[in-house]
Amino acid sequence: MLSAKSLFQEILDNDESFRLFCSIAASGESQGGWENARIAALVPQSERGLAPKITRHGADEDKHGRIFNALMRKRGLEPVPVPPETDYTMLLERHGIGLAHEKLKGEEPLTVQDIVTYLSHSRVTEQRASEQMDLLRKHFADHPDLGRAVRMISGDEDNHLAYCHEELLRFAAQGHGRAIQRTLRECALAEIRIYRDVSLAVMDHMGRILGWPRPKAALLAAGIHAVYAWERVAGWRRMVSLKMPERRDALGGPATSAPEFA
Repeated sequence: MLSAKSLFQEILDNDESFRLFCSIAASGESQGGWENARIAALVPQSERGLAPKITRHGADEDKHGRIFNALMRKRGLEPVPVPPETDYTMLLERHGIGLAHEKLKGEEPLTVQDIVTYLSHSRVTEQRASEQMDLLRKHFADHPDLGRAVRMISGDEDNHLAYCHEELLRFAAQGHGRAIQRTLRECALAEIRIYRDVSLAVMDHMGRILGWPRPKAALLAAGIHAVYAWERVAGWRRMVSLKMPERRDALGGPATSAPEFA
């Protein structure tokens, strides 16, 4: 039976597919760490109180990248170059999701609108990350090699999502509500398309590594297209709603350290 658990188990059991999976994940997390660090450095004076939380967000992402690299090292594997068509983070940036890297590489302070845009984009992408890690936690929380990593990263992603909700509601109360809703909708519709394309590309690479027969590859592709169809019609709405989270001030403390995988 083809299921999310059996599919990931197959990827996990093969060194080459596991190496590609971890390389893609580590690259994306490290890129997110850099972006958040630059945003924290460029926060406008009126929002300097946000800087420690943005810094914590970036530190968490860096930690996740180190965790995926450590999981590879534990199996004696080295990272592989990430195929461009599977680079979710860079494709998001190329399509205008997130603040432009040219802006982040400069020294000009960001505007309040830039911060609102950053938080709106993060709310969408963190929804995806939280759901993906929740799925892995459901199936692999007790796995002897992955369990600790999955539990830690999943908890962090839930914190990131809670932080986005809380801060966006604060900005909405200050009069940015329309801009937030417009940005959330535009970002969600772009993200679901990019996620579909990246998913298809990743499955194509995995299929070649694992030697999947054509019917299996076609079934997986059809499933990805079906998810996109649902998200395009209605599923995107879960990415744009805002509600005060149960976890208040979720990024108010220091980042936790990565576990050892030696």
